[in-house]
Amino acid sequence: MADTYSQIYIQTVFAVQGRRSLIQQAHHKEEIYKYITGIIRNKGQKLIAINGMPDHVHILIGLRPDTALSHLIRDVKSDSSAFINGKKWLRGKFNWQEGFGAFSYGHSQLDSVVKYIQNQQEHHEKQSFKQEYLTLLRRFCVEFKEPYLFEWIEGT
Repeated sequence: MADTYSQIYIQTVFAVQGRRSLIQQAHHKEEIYKYITGIIRNKGQKLIAINGMPDHVHILIGLRPDTALSHLIRDVKSDSSAFINGKKWLRGKFNWQEGFGAFSYGHSQLDSVVKYIQNQQEHHEKQSFKQEYLTLLRRFCVEFKEPYLFEWIEGT
């Protein structure tokens, strides 16, 4: 009987609801990223890189072919929201925005994608999240309708 062998690398990007800058404190950010790492690993996937800014997150995943990406990200977002709300770090309720971006890469591109994700702070000194996200969509030739993208805050 033959086995299935694959290399599927996906960068996902998703934002905090309302694009509010809620993931600011370094120790909270670290705890959130560790928790998300645990979710992904517990689902049998390989987390390659995770980082972001106070209002959004980038995750590079080695995805198994028997996993629906939309289900994995749904679980990451709902479980991490429950974790953050359980910690009571914020006034009010924390949620991620609906939707996400997903972009595929080949093995030879992994080093540059990991560096890109690790250097989010430096990257966003030059480019807003909106500019970054639209650039990714266009670079990957993803058709989109402006009204159905993330909620944007003026000036970002």
